[in-house]
Amino acid sequence: MAFSVEQMRSALSDGLLSFPVTDFDAAGKFNAETYKERLESFIKHGVSSIFIAGGTGEFFSLDEADFREIVEVSVATVKGRVPVIAAAGRSVKDASNFAKIAADAGCDGILLMPPFLTECPEDGVVDYASQVMQSADIQFIYYNRGNGILSAESVKALAAANPNMVALKDGVGNIAALNDTIKTVGDRLVYIGGVPTAEIFAEAYLSIGVNTYSSAVFNFMPEMANKFYKALRAGDQTVVTTIIKDFFIPFCRLRDRKKGYAVSLIKAGATLMGQTAGDVRAPLTMPTPGEVAELDAIIKKNI
Repeated sequence: MAFSVEQMRSALSDGLLSFPVTDFDAAGKFNAETYKERLESFIKHGVSSIFIAGGTGEFFSLDEADFREIVEVSVATVKGRVPVIAAAGRSVKDASNFAKIAADAGCDGILLMPPFLTECPEDGVVDYASQVMQSADIQFIYYNRGNGILSAESVKALAAANPNMVALKDGVGNIAALNDTIKTVGDRLVYIGGVPTAEIFAEAYLSIGVNTYSSAVFNFMPEMANKFYKALRAGDQTVVTTIIKDFFIPFCRLRDRKKGYAVSLIKAGATLMGQTAGDVRAPLTMPTPGEVAELDAIIKKNI
């Protein structure tokens, strides 16, 4: 780990965060060479933290060997220039194992994904997260999403029981509930916007004190993503509104046509911009040629 807790908090609370897609070759295997290039591009364009093998990185399709190689390549490539945060999840045993692999590789933090059960009681989720957080000597960010959604009081209890919990990432988009959590838990945690295509929620996030979010489109339009974030923080409503109308609204309409397109369209966009990462793994599917053409038109209007 190259970063202290305070340095991690600073990197997570100000600046644009992003998740690189996981590069696969034509045979569906991890492509380390193009992935290294992607990481270098992220750093070149000023990302403040890199979240690897996460939702956009298709964490749930990765086996242990994939994950180990991804975290080792990431740490070796980034070389301490920005924090590297890896995902962990699935069962307590699996999540603890992923967290240990990431910590041993030199990652700076873990994004704890929700468990993959269909239904979970909140106290069970708190116990799940606590067991994982206490299994590794590394900082954790809890991802409040899916079947792992916690109320304000549960987040407060989880943070109190786990000193190495540094942040909460919101994957729900319920601004009232998130505001409740922020006001209840206070500055014990850093709060990160994390709904799919988070820019569409960015104005609402900022209004309750969530200064940053993870940008998936940074994978293929980093200049636009940075322009939008800087305009948002500067209060330049004209630029923010224009980019939302011209890019994010049509992009989100295309994304919402099929489950999983929040990832698939990012890979399609990377290919259109000459930085192919291969196709997604099952159960996700790639967009149709017609949908790729629509995405191409949206991109060309905004570059």
